[in-house]
Formats: sequence, C-alpha cells, structure tokens
Amino acid sequence: MVLGRMARWLLFGGIAVYLLLPILAVVLYAFATRWTANVLPDGYTLQHWFTAFADPRMISALLRTLGLALLVTLIDILIVVPAVYWRWTRNSSIRSHIELTAAIPFSMPYIVIAFGILSLSGEVVPMLQGTVWLLTLAHVAVAFPFLYWAVDGAMAAANIRLLNEAAQTCGAKPLETLRQVVFPNVAPGIATGAMLVFAVSFNEFAIVQILVGSRYETLSLYSLDLLTGTNADFNQLAVITCITFVVVFLVSLASVYWNQGRGQAGSLFQAKQGGR
Repeated sequence: MVLGRMARWLLFGGIAVYLLLPILAVVLYAFATRWTANVLPDGYTLQHWFTAFADPRMISALLRTLGLALLVTLIDILIVVPAVYWRWTRNSSIRSHIELTAAIPFSMPYIVIAFGILSLSGEVVPMLQGTVWLLTLAHVAVAFPFLYWAVDGAMAAANIRLLNEAAQTCGAKPLETLRQVVFPNVAPGIATGAMLVFAVSFNEFAIVQILVGSRYETLSLYSLDLLTGTNADFNQLAVITCITFVVVFLVSLASVYWNQGRGQAGSLFQAKQGGR
C-alpha cells in the first residue's frame, strides 16, 4: 500500500517536473539579466518586459493574433453547433462525411494543407490570396475538428435528440430550439472546443507563413523574426512565449469557469425534464 502510494507520487512528480521545468526555464529567462554557467540566472530584471510592451510591432502582432483567434472561434461555433445539431436531429447520414472532414487536419501536415489552399484559391478565388480572409477560412477549416468532437460528445451526453423532440412538442421553432435548448445544454462542450480552437489559431505558424506571410504578421511570425534575425533577442522571445502561456491559460480558466456554471444549469434542466 505504501509502496503503491509512493510510486504514484513519484510518477505524478516526474510528470509535473517534465511539464513544468521547460515553462519555468522560459519564465526565468524572460527575467534574466545574464544566464551563463549557473543553475539559476546571474541576475533579474524587468527591462525585457518593458522593451517588449514598448515595441509597437509586438503589440500590433499580439492584437492581430488575438483578433484572428477570436474571429476563428466565433465562426467555428456558428458553423459547427448547428451542423452537429442537424446531424443529431435531422440527418444522421452526414456523420461519416463530417468525421472524414474532421480527420483531415490530423492526417495531413499543415504545410501540405496550406499549399493545397493556396493552389485551390488561386484557381477559384484569386482575389482572396494574400488576405486575412483566406487565412481566417484556413484556420476555421483546420481548427473545427477540435470543436466538433467536443460538441458532438456534449450532444450525446445531453441526449439532444430527446430534448429536440420535447422542444418541438412545445411548439419551438428550430432557431428557438438552438438558442434556448441546444446551446444551454451543450455549453460545456462548446466552451471546451472553443478553447482548443482559440489555442490552435493563436499558436499556428505554417499556414500563416504560407498564405499571408509578413502582410499579416502574427505573434508566431514575429517570434520567428526575433529568433532568426541577425540581432536575435532571445530574452524578448522568452517574454513573448510567456505572454502566449498567459493568454492560453486565461482562456483555459475561462473555459473551466464557464463549464462549472453551465454544467450545473444543464443538470438542473435535465432533472426538471425528467421530473416532468
């Protein structure tokens, strides 16, 4: 018993060190004056942070990245939730087609997908090439599987087909059913999937580099420039990495908070439906 408990602590401790040590190293480097032969930095300073936030180029890249990730998340929610709802309630035969489409971003490298989008758009809609709109559509396409699987699982758990029949019995129209029944009961799945979509879009690099390049510089492209420039500023690069950690972590916290409240509300709703 004692040996088993010690083994679990050692296992979880090892996993924690493995996951947290690189993050801790980046955070320390973002505050380090110099880091030579010692285990810890030789000194600490906030100058790298002041320099980063005083750089208009970095601020612009951060705002562009945030705006793009939020727009992609919103579009995916507006497309995926009604599509999955339709699949569950009206046409279950489209499931295989949706799941095949959702498997493409996992089975093909983003570079291949980006060049495919570039080639297709050049033949069909050449006016979109090099624009943020084509980049947005590309991110929507590669990120939607994360939302799809989360929403599909949430609808299965909520028995959305039964809830839809109950709403129709009460005379609710499809849009009313989506707004008042579907969204409240699958909100935890939407929040979880939206968090993943946001993270994918926020950190994506290959598609941005190929489709728009420096015409729409995101935080990942700005980081690449810092890394490969002749006067590479690795401390500022560590600051940007910390900013990315913080943004994604805050989005994750928001998703957890949303899930708690909505999960309780969904349980109460289902309990009332069962009581009736």
